[in-house]
Amino acid sequence: MLVMKFGGTSVGNAQRIEEVCSLVRSSLRRKPVVVVSAVATVTDALTALAKECAQGRGARSVQPIIDRHGEVIAALGLDRSLLEKEYDELRSLAAKTRKRKKLDKKAMDHFQSFGERMSSRIVAAQLRKMGVRAGAFPAWELGMVTNREFGSAEPLEGSYATMKEKIGALKLVPVITGFIGKTKKGEITTLGRGGSDYTAAIIGAAIGAETIQIWKEVDGIMTTDPRIVPEARVVPELAFEEASELAYFGAKVLHPKAILPAMKKRIPVQVLNTFKPKGKGTTIVSGFAERAKGSDTVEAFTFKKNTTIVHVYSPEFFEGSGLLAHVFGLFEKYDTGIDIVSTSVASVSLTIDTDERLEKILPGLRKLGQVEVVRGKAIVCAVGGKVNAAGVAGRMFTALGRDSIPVEMISQAASGISMTFVVNNEDAEEAIKVLHKEYIG
Repeated sequence: MLVMKFGGTSVGNAQRIEEVCSLVRSSLRRKPVVVVSAVATVTDALTALAKECAQGRGARSVQPIIDRHGEVIAALGLDRSLLEKEYDELRSLAAKTRKRKKLDKKAMDHFQSFGERMSSRIVAAQLRKMGVRAGAFPAWELGMVTNREFGSAEPLEGSYATMKEKIGALKLVPVITGFIGKTKKGEITTLGRGGSDYTAAIIGAAIGAETIQIWKEVDGIMTTDPRIVPEARVVPELAFEEASELAYFGAKVLHPKAILPAMKKRIPVQVLNTFKPKGKGTTIVSGFAERAKGSDTVEAFTFKKNTTIVHVYSPEFFEGSGLLAHVFGLFEKYDTGIDIVSTSVASVSLTIDTDERLEKILPGLRKLGQVEVVRGKAIVCAVGGKVNAAGVAGRMFTALGRDSIPVEMISQAASGISMTFVVNNEDAEEAIKVLHKEYIG
């Protein structure tokens, strides 16, 4: 079986939906399972509507959302009453929220669920119009049962077996909502950032798919951001670990969490361009060690700006141990993630991508020793099968030195997947240009 996930831009208007349905129809021999995002911009409109209603406003803000879908339905020549049930439910939820003047995460998830619920029905109807037996399914109808972490829910372990059974029993092409699920109590949840890609990976893992295709508006995963380096090109193949590193440190194509279920089941993930369906895109494979044997260069670069460095110097720990444990414990206590760590005998330097809770952490750090906070930094990340080969680091930092770009906190993954380092915010884009030219051209 093949999982085909289409993003919001891919289903952004009638023409795009027709093209998506043609792609699905051409893949029927591979038994496609389709996962869709909301029509482009609709999730943002639903979020804005929810916030307005919570302030006692938004009575007129429902109609543009209805009109947006109505225009698509009319252009496709589908039944104009196709989404009346969803429209009525959305109007009712908006009225109830205006009356209550209250919006919690649970209610927000209910608002945001409508995008995928409506787009899935449109795509399924268009497939039927084109002669394909298809049906729209909210993910929960096929077993997507989650915990109660509204806004960032996770599927319960039993969901996988249920989805395998229910999807396997279908005699048609299912068009399934991405991004959403339900709790055991029937409460609607969302899976958070990258939720539709995550849904596709969960379903692919559940049914043991041959391949998971993520159709977007980009050619694949690029060697770097083409807005910075116009010469950037598609990376034909990456390992899951490399793709996750790129995603974590700034590449926007995939969220790291989104491909984990596929990685665990060793199912390849293809990133493809809906607008250029004949392109080969990027294939993400399961094992770095095996893929690295065929790599002869650094494959890609990305960066993440607005990082903060925290330096902790503690001579008291010179002859002892435990400084790292104390420092990490404080950041864990205040739910603040750490990206890069650099240590010496009596000091620790680390980077964080949000200093939202730093003021609460600093008193504890100052009990350990001297503390310095430096803001306005950027993390640069390089991945590839040869990133830990002899001479690569020397060549990399020599190139940056020629361009007078200062570097600090160099960190190399023991597995050889990546090399990261810190530069000033204002030097990040120039560093990417220099390195891309040095290694890729």
